[in-house]
Amino acid sequence: MRAVVGLGNPGPEYAATRHNAGFWLADALVARWGFPPFRRGERARVSAGEVDGIAVRVLKPTTYMNASGAALASLRADPAFQPATDLLVLVDEFRIPAGTFRLRAEGSAGGHNGLKSIEAALQSPNTSSRRSRPNSTSRWRRSSRSWWTP
Repeated sequence: MRAVVGLGNPGPEYAATRHNAGFWLADALVARWGFPPFRRGERARVSAGEVDGIAVRVLKPTTYMNASGAALASLRADPAFQPATDLLVLVDEFRIPAGTFRLRAEGSAGGHNGLKSIEAALQSPNTSSRRSRPNSTSRWRRSSRSWWTP
């Protein structure tokens, strides 16, 4: 099983802020893959399906960004789940050009409190992350050809 976690903040007051870029990308993946609508899960909105025969779960934590790790209890409980190979975290990043995203297979949280929370919850600094920065039209372009093959 693979997991994609889009980080953001819950509530209408945050819906249009750049911190919800992870939520926006999670929504786009669910639509692209034809997964069912998000449903209520344990501290997260969850959708799941298969991509090329591999089970994939997409989560949008309902905790605030800085406590995102709390939403990953179901992943921690699965002994087969390996964060280094099975997890992709979608986050915002103000240091890259607007409308682009970047994939990192490994590295530190870089000061991002949502990533720090996930690393602490999973007790693993080895997670892939896709950092993204929305532009004013919320359109995205790829900064690399391949990102994460489920």
